[in-house]
Amino acid sequence: MNLSLSLRMRVYLSILFCVLVAGMIGLMVFEQLAPLDAFYFLIVTIATVGYGDIHPVTPAGKVLVMLVIITGVGCFVGVAANSIEAMIDERERKIRIEKLNMIIGMFFSEIGTNVLKILSSRDPGINEIRSVLIVRDTWSDAEFSRARSVITNHTCALDSCDVPMDDLCRFLKDHRQYLLVILENPQLIEHDTFTPLLQALYHLTEEMMARETFTGLPKTDCAHLSGDLNRVYRLLLTEWLNYMQYLKRNYPYLFSLAMRKNPFDTNASVVVT
Repeated sequence: MNLSLSLRMRVYLSILFCVLVAGMIGLMVFEQLAPLDAFYFLIVTIATVGYGDIHPVTPAGKVLVMLVIITGVGCFVGVAANSIEAMIDERERKIRIEKLNMIIGMFFSEIGTNVLKILSSRDPGINEIRSVLIVRDTWSDAEFSRARSVITNHTCALDSCDVPMDDLCRFLKDHRQYLLVILENPQLIEHDTFTPLLQALYHLTEEMMARETFTGLPKTDCAHLSGDLNRVYRLLLTEWLNYMQYLKRNYPYLFSLAMRKNPFDTNASVVVT
């Protein structure tokens, strides 16, 4: 639900609640109705049903009911209209998220998995986390959470001097246009972790393309590139695990292929045995 819709709903509900409380108290005082009868009368009045089995007989009661009709009916209609709008908005949001997850899947097929292979192969601490990243089809949400916790606590210590920068630069340069197309997608605003990953990866691509060679770079520049590499690596680890969990929940056949292409599994093979 967007912010303006949520605010309108809260305002309508607040006014409607005040009308119900004040109306019940007024009917109980002016019309001597029991609490249940007073509440029943307010509901059938505000909902515009109006059975007529209970009606005000005192002048004060009639004035009170007129005020209830003027304020309560409008608020009730507002709540009903906003509820329908919220349901439609939520349905459209789910459709947008589903499309975004398709984009994330294509990203890992085209770029993400290969970059993970390159970077993880040069991670000096990969053996400390490799076992928790061998995702299985028997995993529960708890196991994904445990793996996510291990990744969060993992120290990414890639050194640009140890990473095949020429190969990585060539690969990302070949897919630079693909990254641009994804970044232009307005649906990215719905995802608070994938967008920073794309931005970090695009920045890394620009940094590498701006250098004619990676040989003989000063230590300060190597340290700068290492920082960019580690930022991308950490974001990739988290997003890859989130995507694997999404596939397991929703698309078992895609999850099966993703397991057989696991960049952290040295025995991974797409061939089913």
